[in-house]
Amino acid sequence: MTHRPEARLLAAWALACLGGAWPASAQPPLLVEYVQVRRTNLTFDAALTGTIAAKDSVDIGFRLGGRVTEVLVREGDRVAEGQPLARTDPLQQEQALQVARAAVVAAEASEAQARQALERADAMLRRGVGTRAAFDAASQGLSAATGALTQARATLGQAERALEDTVIRAPSDAIVTARQAEPGQIVGAAQAVISLASATGREAVFLTPDTPLLRDAIGAPVSLNGIDFPELRMQARVTEIAPLVDPATGSVTVRAEIEDAPVSTSLLGAAVRGAVHFPAGTGIAVPWTALTAAGGQPAVWLVDAEHRARLAPVRIERFINGTVILAEGVEPGQIVVGAGSQMLYPGRQVAAGPAGGK
Repeated sequence: MTHRPEARLLAAWALACLGGAWPASAQPPLLVEYVQVRRTNLTFDAALTGTIAAKDSVDIGFRLGGRVTEVLVREGDRVAEGQPLARTDPLQQEQALQVARAAVVAAEASEAQARQALERADAMLRRGVGTRAAFDAASQGLSAATGALTQARATLGQAERALEDTVIRAPSDAIVTARQAEPGQIVGAAQAVISLASATGREAVFLTPDTPLLRDAIGAPVSLNGIDFPELRMQARVTEIAPLVDPATGSVTVRAEIEDAPVSTSLLGAAVRGAVHFPAGTGIAVPWTALTAAGGQPAVWLVDAEHRARLAPVRIERFINGTVILAEGVEPGQIVVGAGSQMLYPGRQVAAGPAGGK
């Protein structure tokens, strides 16, 4: 039995229609997401854990050793500039001050007598009844008395400062973070007695592995979340990066100044999580939906001037939060297909529209 060619073509067309297939030239454009390729600034996010510290802190003690008689503050107290914090027994300094004052009085009297002697010698020399030798001796006596008075006054000043140094005063408005001495304790010169933290200015201190990105991280923004205080949300900026790795921890210390930090003393030492956004140069970012494969290698679908899709091999640099950073394969200004790329084949006609449409 023979069949005419027309009958065979008609049967093939009917089978194609029943299967829902259309010739490629007759298919309507596939609606996909158009993504224009742009070069953008990139950041590298690192999750760190650290603590909140005062921007400025200091340990203070007595300039001279002695027995502590009073400690006037407790940990957590706020103190004002010049406020007394602690005292040592001032008996020895008070006695030295009395001796110095008496020495000044005696030196002033000697200086007055020497000045009067010089005036008499000068008057006698003018009248012709005195000698030049007597005048010179009186001048030398006045110079010696003046020098002794100057030395006595300097000793008096030292004695007054020594008495003042029996009291520790706050160098500025601050918060007491540690009390390291108690009444009755003997302390040495410059031994830490009170630890102070600045009343304003807070920073987050992190220990992080060393990375080349740290070189450009000064000024990088940091998002902070409290661990001890879950509701705490703050912003900071990196202000200091240790130039060397700490051999004890194998890490680098990073400090970030907190913007508009609460002044509560309870925040000092609180643990925080920080997301540091390091600048990482520029790159080409495309959504992950644009990524496909060709011959086992990554690729994207490019849209040509005739709105037809073609595969373009690419090289991936890294992935960041649902975004693919491409090192090469596409150029700024080109159009790649985002959502809907799974339905493409080379030469397929496409149009911008709701992804996945036919």
